[in-house]
Amino acid sequence: MIVRAGLVQQKWTGDKESMIGNAVDAIARAASAGAQVVCLQELFYGPYFCQVQDADYYDYTEPIPDGATTHLMCETAKAHGVVLVVPMYEAEQPGVYYNTAAVIDADGSYLGKYRKNHIPQVKGFWEKFYFRPGNLGYPIFDTAVGRIGVYICYDRHFPEGWRALGLAGANIVFNPSATSRSLSAYLWQLEQPAAAVANGYFVGAINRVGIEPLGDNEFYGTTYFADPRGQLIGEAASDAEEEIVVRDLDLDQIAEVRDIWAFYRDRRPDSYESLVRP
Repeated sequence: MIVRAGLVQQKWTGDKESMIGNAVDAIARAASAGAQVVCLQELFYGPYFCQVQDADYYDYTEPIPDGATTHLMCETAKAHGVVLVVPMYEAEQPGVYYNTAAVIDADGSYLGKYRKNHIPQVKGFWEKFYFRPGNLGYPIFDTAVGRIGVYICYDRHFPEGWRALGLAGANIVFNPSATSRSLSAYLWQLEQPAAAVANGYFVGAINRVGIEPLGDNEFYGTTYFADPRGQLIGEAASDAEEEIVVRDLDLDQIAEVRDIWAFYRDRRPDSYESLVRP
Protein backbone atom coordinates (compact mmCIF):
# COMPACT_ATOMS: atom_id res chain seq x y z
CA MET A 1 0.00 0.00 0.00
CA ILE A 2 1.40 3.37 -1.05
CA VAL A 3 0.53 6.45 1.01
CA ARG A 4 1.50 9.85 -0.38
CA ALA A 5 2.36 12.05 2.58
CA GLY A 6 3.20 15.73 2.95
CA LEU A 7 5.12 17.92 5.42
CA VAL A 8 4.84 21.71 5.54
CA GLN A 9 7.93 23.79 6.40
CA GLN A 10 7.12 27.47 7.00
CA LYS A 11 8.63 30.81 8.07
CA TRP A 12 6.98 33.07 10.64
CA THR A 13 4.99 35.68 8.74
CA GLY A 14 4.46 38.10 11.60
CA ASP A 15 0.88 37.29 12.64
CA LYS A 16 -1.37 34.36 13.42
CA GLU A 17 -3.97 34.98 10.70
CA SER A 18 -1.47 34.94 7.84
CA MET A 19 0.27 31.86 9.25
CA ILE A 20 -3.04 30.02 9.25
CA GLY A 21 -3.80 31.27 5.73
CA ASN A 22 -0.39 30.14 4.48
CA ALA A 23 -0.90 26.73 6.07
CA VAL A 24 -4.33 26.27 4.50
CA ASP A 25 -2.82 27.20 1.13
CA ALA A 26 0.07 24.77 1.65
CA ILE A 27 -2.36 21.97 2.50
CA ALA A 28 -4.24 22.68 -0.72
CA ARG A 29 -1.01 22.56 -2.73
CA ALA A 30 0.08 19.33 -1.05
CA ALA A 31 -3.33 17.80 -1.79
CA SER A 32 -3.10 18.89 -5.42
CA ALA A 33 0.22 17.01 -5.56
CA GLY A 34 -1.60 13.91 -4.38
CA ALA A 35 -0.86 14.02 -0.66
CA GLN A 36 -3.29 11.95 1.42
CA VAL A 37 -1.94 13.05 4.80
CA VAL A 38 -0.26 16.36 5.71
CA CYS A 39 1.49 17.47 8.90
CA LEU A 40 2.23 21.07 9.87
CA GLN A 41 5.13 22.28 12.06
CA GLU A 42 5.14 22.61 15.85
CA LEU A 43 2.94 25.49 17.13
CA PHE A 44 2.25 26.17 13.47
CA TYR A 45 0.27 29.42 13.68
CA GLY A 46 2.64 31.35 15.95
CA PRO A 47 6.25 32.27 16.34
CA TYR A 48 8.33 29.94 18.45
CA PHE A 49 7.66 32.14 21.47
CA CYS A 50 9.51 29.83 23.88
CA GLN A 51 12.69 31.77 23.08
CA VAL A 52 11.42 34.18 25.76
CA GLN A 53 9.29 33.92 28.90
CA ASP A 54 6.35 36.26 28.44
CA ALA A 55 2.79 35.60 29.62
CA ASP A 56 1.42 37.66 26.73
CA TYR A 57 1.93 34.60 24.53
CA TYR A 58 -0.70 32.72 26.50
CA ASP A 59 -3.08 34.58 24.18
CA TYR A 60 -2.08 32.14 21.42
CA THR A 61 -3.92 29.32 23.17
CA GLU A 62 -7.13 27.79 21.82
CA PRO A 63 -9.33 24.96 23.03
CA ILE A 64 -9.05 21.71 21.09
CA PRO A 65 -11.30 20.58 19.45
CA ASP A 66 -13.69 23.46 20.13
CA GLY A 67 -11.45 26.29 18.93
CA ALA A 68 -11.70 28.19 15.66
CA THR A 69 -8.50 26.76 14.17
CA THR A 70 -9.52 23.15 14.76
CA HIS A 71 -12.89 23.84 13.14
CA LEU A 72 -11.19 25.45 10.14
CA MET A 73 -8.79 22.54 9.77
CA CYS A 74 -11.65 20.04 9.92
CA GLU A 75 -13.27 21.93 7.04
CA THR A 76 -9.94 22.01 5.18
CA ALA A 77 -9.38 18.28 5.63
CA LYS A 78 -12.87 17.51 4.32
CA ALA A 79 -12.55 19.90 1.37
CA HIS A 80 -9.35 18.24 0.16
CA GLY A 81 -9.94 14.70 1.41
CA VAL A 82 -6.70 14.65 3.41
CA VAL A 83 -5.74 13.52 6.89
CA LEU A 84 -4.23 16.42 8.87
CA VAL A 85 -1.87 16.64 11.85
CA VAL A 86 -2.22 20.16 13.24
CA PRO A 87 0.14 21.25 16.09
CA MET A 88 -1.29 24.10 18.21
CA TYR A 89 -1.10 25.77 21.62
CA GLU A 90 -3.97 24.23 23.59
CA ALA A 91 -5.91 25.69 26.51
CA GLU A 92 -7.60 22.96 28.54
CA GLN A 93 -8.84 25.61 30.99
CA PRO A 94 -7.52 29.03 32.06
CA GLY A 95 -3.94 28.61 33.20
CA VAL A 96 -3.63 24.99 32.01
CA TYR A 97 -1.89 24.87 28.63
CA TYR A 98 -0.36 22.15 26.46
CA ASN A 99 1.77 21.81 23.34
CA THR A 100 -0.67 19.72 21.36
CA ALA A 101 -1.34 18.26 17.91
CA ALA A 102 -4.90 17.63 16.73
CA VAL A 103 -5.45 14.75 14.32
CA ILE A 104 -8.24 15.08 11.76
CA ASP A 105 -9.39 12.39 9.34
CA ALA A 106 -9.88 12.83 5.60
CA ASP A 107 -13.64 13.24 6.01
CA GLY A 108 -13.10 16.20 8.35
CA SER A 109 -13.84 14.32 11.55
CA TYR A 110 -11.76 15.14 14.62
CA LEU A 111 -10.04 11.95 15.85
CA GLY A 112 -8.21 13.16 18.93
CA LYS A 113 -5.00 14.82 20.07
CA TYR A 114 -1.51 14.19 21.30
CA ARG A 115 0.00 16.37 24.04
CA LYS A 116 3.78 16.74 24.09
CA ASN A 117 5.07 14.65 26.97
CA HIS A 118 8.66 15.86 27.40
CA ILE A 119 9.02 19.59 28.10
CA PRO A 120 12.47 21.26 27.98
CA GLN A 121 13.64 24.24 30.02
CA VAL A 122 16.97 25.43 28.63
CA LYS A 123 18.16 28.72 27.15
CA GLY A 124 16.05 29.61 24.11
CA PHE A 125 13.62 26.76 24.80
CA TRP A 126 11.76 27.94 27.94
CA GLU A 127 8.88 25.55 27.44
CA LYS A 128 8.02 24.78 31.05
CA PHE A 129 6.92 28.42 31.33
CA TYR A 130 4.21 27.72 28.71
CA PHE A 131 3.26 24.04 28.79
CA ARG A 132 2.26 21.32 31.20
CA PRO A 133 3.64 17.87 30.34
CA GLY A 134 1.23 15.79 28.31
CA ASN A 135 -1.17 13.51 30.13
CA LEU A 136 -2.70 11.51 27.29
CA GLY A 137 0.06 8.95 26.83
CA TYR A 138 1.06 7.94 23.31
CA PRO A 139 -2.20 7.54 21.37
CA ILE A 140 -2.53 5.98 17.93
CA PHE A 141 -5.04 7.34 15.44
CA ASP A 142 -6.84 5.12 12.93
CA THR A 143 -7.10 7.26 9.81
CA ALA A 144 -7.92 6.94 6.14
CA VAL A 145 -4.20 6.32 5.50
CA GLY A 146 -3.73 3.82 8.32
CA ARG A 147 -2.48 4.04 11.86
CA ILE A 148 -0.46 7.15 12.67
CA GLY A 149 1.18 8.57 15.78
CA VAL A 150 2.61 11.93 16.81
CA TYR A 151 5.74 12.81 18.80
CA ILE A 152 6.55 16.53 19.17
CA CYS A 153 10.05 18.09 18.90
CA TYR A 154 11.94 17.52 22.20
CA ASP A 155 10.10 14.21 22.59
CA ARG A 156 12.38 12.80 19.92
CA HIS A 157 15.30 12.64 22.36
CA PHE A 158 13.45 9.97 24.39
CA PRO A 159 13.35 6.48 22.80
CA GLU A 160 10.60 5.17 25.07
CA GLY A 161 7.79 7.08 23.35
CA TRP A 162 8.95 6.07 19.89
CA ARG A 163 8.76 2.43 21.00
CA ALA A 164 5.36 2.89 22.66
CA LEU A 165 3.97 4.19 19.36
CA GLY A 166 5.41 1.22 17.50
CA LEU A 167 4.01 -1.27 19.99
CA ALA A 168 0.60 0.38 19.59
CA GLY A 169 0.72 -0.23 15.85
CA ALA A 170 1.83 3.04 14.27
CA ASN A 171 2.80 2.85 10.60
CA ILE A 172 3.77 6.51 10.33
CA VAL A 173 4.92 8.78 13.17
CA PHE A 174 5.04 12.54 12.63
CA ASN A 175 7.50 14.66 14.60
CA PRO A 176 6.63 18.35 14.16
CA SER A 177 9.40 20.52 15.55
CA ALA A 178 10.89 23.96 16.12
CA THR A 179 14.59 23.15 16.10
CA SER A 180 17.45 25.63 15.75
CA ARG A 181 21.13 25.38 14.90
CA SER A 182 22.19 26.59 18.33
CA LEU A 183 21.88 23.30 20.15
CA SER A 184 21.08 20.10 18.29
CA ALA A 185 21.34 20.50 14.51
CA TYR A 186 23.56 17.45 14.13
CA LEU A 187 21.07 15.31 16.07
CA TRP A 188 18.37 16.19 13.54
CA GLN A 189 20.15 14.03 10.98
CA LEU A 190 20.49 11.11 13.39
CA GLU A 191 17.56 10.69 15.74
CA GLN A 192 14.51 10.32 13.53
CA PRO A 193 16.16 7.89 11.06
CA ALA A 194 17.44 5.91 14.05
CA ALA A 195 13.92 5.84 15.54
CA ALA A 196 12.49 4.73 12.19
CA VAL A 197 14.83 1.74 11.90
CA ALA A 198 14.70 0.82 15.61
CA ASN A 199 10.90 0.71 15.52
CA GLY A 200 10.24 -0.38 11.94
CA TYR A 201 7.98 2.42 10.73
CA PHE A 202 8.05 5.66 8.73
CA VAL A 203 8.93 8.97 10.38
CA GLY A 204 8.03 12.42 9.09
CA ALA A 205 10.35 15.06 10.62
CA ILE A 206 9.10 18.64 10.19
CA ASN A 207 11.03 21.78 11.16
CA ARG A 208 10.31 25.47 10.70
CA VAL A 209 12.76 27.73 8.89
CA GLY A 210 14.25 31.22 9.25
CA ILE A 211 15.22 33.62 12.06
CA GLU A 212 12.33 34.90 14.17
CA PRO A 213 12.23 38.27 15.96
CA LEU A 214 12.07 36.87 19.51
CA GLY A 215 15.63 35.60 19.47
CA ASP A 216 18.63 34.87 17.31
CA ASN A 217 17.92 31.16 16.91
CA GLU A 218 17.98 30.13 13.26
CA PHE A 219 15.49 27.41 12.42
CA TYR A 220 17.11 25.31 9.74
CA GLY A 221 14.29 23.44 8.03
CA THR A 222 15.66 20.28 6.35
CA THR A 223 12.30 18.57 6.77
CA TYR A 224 12.31 14.94 5.59
CA PHE A 225 10.77 11.47 5.64
CA ALA A 226 12.74 8.42 6.84
CA ASP A 227 11.75 4.87 5.97
CA PRO A 228 11.86 1.75 8.20
CA ARG A 229 15.44 1.11 7.05
CA GLY A 230 16.43 4.50 8.46
CA GLN A 231 17.03 5.95 5.00
CA LEU A 232 15.70 9.28 3.74
CA ILE A 233 13.00 9.13 1.08
CA GLY A 234 14.25 11.60 -1.48
CA GLU A 235 16.15 14.67 -0.37
CA ALA A 236 15.55 16.74 2.75
CA ALA A 237 13.97 20.16 2.29
CA SER A 238 15.85 23.46 2.08
CA ASP A 239 17.59 24.78 5.20
CA ALA A 240 16.56 28.36 4.38
CA GLU A 241 13.31 28.46 2.40
CA GLU A 242 9.70 27.40 2.87
CA GLU A 243 8.92 24.07 1.27
CA ILE A 244 6.26 21.39 1.00
CA VAL A 245 7.74 17.90 1.06
CA VAL A 246 5.56 15.23 -0.59
CA ARG A 247 6.79 11.64 -0.70
CA ASP A 248 5.38 8.18 -1.40
CA LEU A 249 5.56 5.82 1.58
CA ASP A 250 5.31 2.11 0.74
CA LEU A 251 3.71 0.71 3.88
CA ASP A 252 4.43 -2.86 2.71
CA GLN A 253 8.06 -2.10 3.55
CA ILE A 254 7.18 -2.21 7.25
CA ALA A 255 6.51 -5.97 7.27
CA GLU A 256 9.48 -6.60 5.01
CA VAL A 257 11.90 -4.79 7.31
CA ARG A 258 10.44 -6.25 10.49
CA ASP A 259 10.87 -9.75 9.08
CA ILE A 260 14.56 -9.03 8.51
CA TRP A 261 15.25 -7.04 11.67
CA ALA A 262 13.15 -8.88 14.23
CA PHE A 263 13.45 -6.23 16.92
CA TYR A 264 9.91 -6.71 18.19
CA ARG A 265 10.38 -10.48 18.47
CA ASP A 266 13.67 -10.09 20.31
CA ARG A 267 12.60 -7.45 22.80
CA ARG A 268 13.07 -8.34 26.48
CA PRO A 269 10.46 -6.32 28.40
CA ASP A 270 10.91 -8.70 31.34
CA SER A 271 14.42 -7.27 31.76
CA TYR A 272 13.51 -3.54 31.44
CA GLU A 273 11.93 -2.92 34.84
CA SER A 274 14.72 -0.57 35.92
CA LEU A 275 13.95 1.75 33.00
CA VAL A 276 10.68 2.90 34.54
CA ARG A 277 12.00 3.68 38.00
CA PRO A 278 12.20 7.42 38.82
